Amino acid sequence: MPESLLHAAEATALLGVKPATLYAYVSRGLIRSEAGPGGSRQRLYHAEDVRALVARQELKRDPAGAAQGAAAGALEWGMPVLDSALTRIAGGTLSYRGRDAVALANSATVEEVAALLWTGDAGGWTTLPLRARMNLGATFPRGGATSAVTSAEAFAHALAHAGAQDIGAQDSRPEQLPARAARVLSLLYATLERQERRPQAPDLPLHIRLARAWGVSGEADLLRRALVLLADHELNVSTFAARVTASSGAGLPHAALAALCALQGPRHGRAAFAAHEVLAHSLSTDARTALRTATQRHAFLPGFDHHLYPDGDPRAHALLGALQAAQPKSPAVQAVRGLQAVALAETGEHTNIDLALAALTHTLGRGPDDALTLFALARGVGWMAHAIETVLSGSLIRPRARYTGL
Repeated sequence: MPESLLHAAEATALLGVKPATLYAYVSRGLIRSEAGPGGSRQRLYHAEDVRALVARQELKRDPAGAAQGAAAGALEWGMPVLDSALTRIAGGTLSYRGRDAVALANSATVEEVAALLWTGDAGGWTTLPLRARMNLGATFPRGGATSAVTSAEAFAHALAHAGAQDIGAQDSRPEQLPARAARVLSLLYATLERQERRPQAPDLPLHIRLARAWGVSGEADLLRRALVLLADHELNVSTFAARVTASSGAGLPHAALAALCALQGPRHGRAAFAAHEVLAHSLSTDARTALRTATQRHAFLPGFDHHLYPDGDPRAHALLGALQAAQPKSPAVQAVRGLQAVALAETGEHTNIDLALAALTHTLGRGPDDALTLFALARGVGWMAHAIETVLSGSLIRPRARYTGL
């Protein structure tokens, strides 16, 4: 049974109530339930709803103590800490403003998803300056075969410059925020083109600009799917950094810069580096050896398991499925199959988006740094959506610390 579902006995034990009370909670919409396996009459109950109700009951009994306990764990895979209408992760699914992200990835463009998240209207992207030609000065780093500057570093330089020099960076009028977000996203793509020594192509769709910059135009649709699937993921580390920064009154370029810095931690965006390493090792040895070596080095399996998706990351499933359909004979694709089989048989863990990204970039002939580049371009859409939502809320995100010193 999925960890996200509970039997009636487990749910009543957590709640400290009788079955009749549990059924009453279900009828009032406080706890979701669903049919048990195999068409049995047994009902299963959503664990997140049960735990949320337990927390509310504890708060009523002991407001001070419950608040302290909730605050202590809320920031590490804990209870929700703020309201958002953007992205929902529940029951093994991911949705953007109520629309399934995997379904969107089948046909939606990056521009449509950006407009959906920023304004609620996927068709509104045509009014946004996502086709603007950006003027990148001579002070910006330029890439190339001999350059030591990564795309992430070039993005940081561009965002810092825009935050300080763009006269509209601090414009927080609600009607202007989507257009300001579009300028930030356009800046990232223009920076990548400069980094890859390609002329700007603002008239092209964003996923095609990326494919053209990387010299893989034949695989543009795979990149589109990846960009859509990675567009947002609720309050991850980098997105929370963007929200905190935006709440201070900083402009959208600086909010994106804060998020970009957070993305580069090995427990977030750079987790794809470890997954890339596992994949490369399996290509030179075998799946079992690669996984054993990775576990010894990292104390976990890079590219597998996700706290929010105990039954498997739907983004990884969708991206790997598309990659296998497009490049079934790719050595990386075949290696992933071997890694999946061994990991599932011996640990029960499913592939997450990090290994899917590693497989995609490896198949396209790109290195691990480019997994981070792709991640940043994709998540830039979500960063801007959360920054906009934060600015519109008018609230400062300033939690208090619980002092534990002498």
